[in-house]
Amino acid sequence: MNVSLKPDTAHVIVRAREVSDLDAITSLMNCPGARHGTLQTPYRSNATVGSWLEKMPANTLGLCAEAGARVVGMIDVLPRMHRMAHCAGIGIAVHDDYVGRGVGTALLAAAVECADTLLGLRRLELTVFVDNYRAIALYQRFGFVEEGRSPAFAMRDGKLVDAFHMARFADAPVFASPVALAPNPHA
Repeated sequence: MNVSLKPDTAHVIVRAREVSDLDAITSLMNCPGARHGTLQTPYRSNATVGSWLEKMPANTLGLCAEAGARVVGMIDVLPRMHRMAHCAGIGIAVHDDYVGRGVGTALLAAAVECADTLLGLRRLELTVFVDNYRAIALYQRFGFVEEGRSPAFAMRDGKLVDAFHMARFADAPVFASPVALAPNPHA
């Protein structure tokens, strides 16, 4: 992957999502800007967000971004099953106060690296509203391409809004060369 991280990204720590992040994630998902770019409904309580997170498949890679001690973004990599086991969907949200400060870049870089080098995924896919120019530019920097457009995809602010379906493809993982075992000095 050949993506330059913004200088602001240095202050962002990407880590696994924890149960203790629920309050911060609820706050994030209730941000008007973050919600505007997702299919989430407003006025989410800790109980509804907690239930949503609990229903995530067990093989979901859930990451959070921290700036200082504050959760300022999240991303989920949701691997598919069976004949689509080489694919995963992506969902991402960044706190309104941290948009444009490298949080989305740090989250997507971590997710793509895990997908490519640990999970062996060949296809990452996502859906994005056609007017979410900042997100589209971010996805394109990471190699996502538009595959199609769904007219009137979702209701937002009293209007039906179109969405793009985008995907990123990776080459098949390479086989590591066999490692010769060193002689056992204790034998």
